[in-house]
Amino acid sequence: MNMCTTKVVEELMQASLEGDRGRFLELIAPDGVIEWPYRPEGVPGELRGRAAIDAFTATSFDLITFSEYADVRVHETLDREVVIVEYTARGTVTATGAPFEQRPVAVIRVRDGRVVSYRDYINPLPLLKALGG
Repeated sequence: MNMCTTKVVEELMQASLEGDRGRFLELIAPDGVIEWPYRPEGVPGELRGRAAIDAFTATSFDLITFSEYADVRVHETLDREVVIVEYTARGTVTATGAPFEQRPVAVIRVRDGRVVSYRDYINPLPLLKALGG
C-alpha cells in the first residue's frame, strides 16, 4: 500500500472527526470531488472543486458533532492511489443533542498528497432521523 495515501486518508478522517474544516479542505485537491451516491434529499450528489466543497462544509460541518470514529478499517486496493475505509461514526446532532450513529464506507483516491476523489457511501436513514426528517 502507498503509505502516503494511507497517511493522507488518516489525516482527513482526523480533521473530519475534530471538526477541523480548514485542515480538511487543505487535504482536498483544488479540483477534488466529493460524491454521495446515496443521500437524503437536499444533499448534493457531487461537489466538484475545493471552492464548492468549502461552501458546502461551511454549514454541514456544524450539523453533527462527532465524538468518535470506531472500528476503523482501511482496505488496500490494487490501485496504489485508492483506499476503502469502513468505520462507525458516533456523535450528536448539534442543534438537538440527539445521538447519531452511522457506518459509512468511503472510497478515497489520493494523488500527490491530496484527495482527488472521495466517494462517501452513507446510509441516509440515520441522518434523516437525527435531523428530524
